[in-house]
Amino acid sequence: MRERKRRQTRERISEAAMTLFLERGFEATTVDDIAAAADVSKRSFFDYFATKEDVVFAWQDNFGTALAAAVAARPPGEPLTQVVEEALVEAVIAATQPRAMAIGELIHATPALGARDQLKYARLEQTLAAALADRVTDDADKPRARLIAMVTIGAMRIGGEGWRSRPQSESIESYVRKIFRTVWTQLGELSRDRGGR
Repeated sequence: MRERKRRQTRERISEAAMTLFLERGFEATTVDDIAAAADVSKRSFFDYFATKEDVVFAWQDNFGTALAAAVAARPPGEPLTQVVEEALVEAVIAATQPRAMAIGELIHATPALGARDQLKYARLEQTLAAALADRVTDDADKPRARLIAMVTIGAMRIGGEGWRSRPQSESIESYVRKIFRTVWTQLGELSRDRGGR
């Protein structure tokens, strides 16, 4: 019961903070503002988050959790490359709600958040690698799972960089799958280049 209450308080602080960030901007929102909106003390805020930035990146961690759950839900025996593509398509579609998109724009437009935003990829890679490793039974396959996680998060970086310039008529699923096609094709060509030496 205590743990549930702590989780609810953390979620309330996070929700209040994200609402204020979107309404006022990140820099214009103070910890005092967040604490008042969440009906907690400033000290209570710091019991859950060390900084305002941590609120934003805790919100981002929810994507990693959703991605790992999507990986775990894929059918047994499915090739890992298919697992990551299908799981990422599912997670990205679920994450691209209007509020999530607005938060993404906030991060992009706020230098204090943009610099730290790159750290999310390292955390995502670790989360995805662990989720994929759970699907393999042979320890010899675990490095392959880690490599696929690295490639997948690399694909996410590429996709994120091109997101704003994509045709607005293109669906999210189509865009993500196009990125994967490019990555798998390029990896195949690199392999052939190496074999030709």
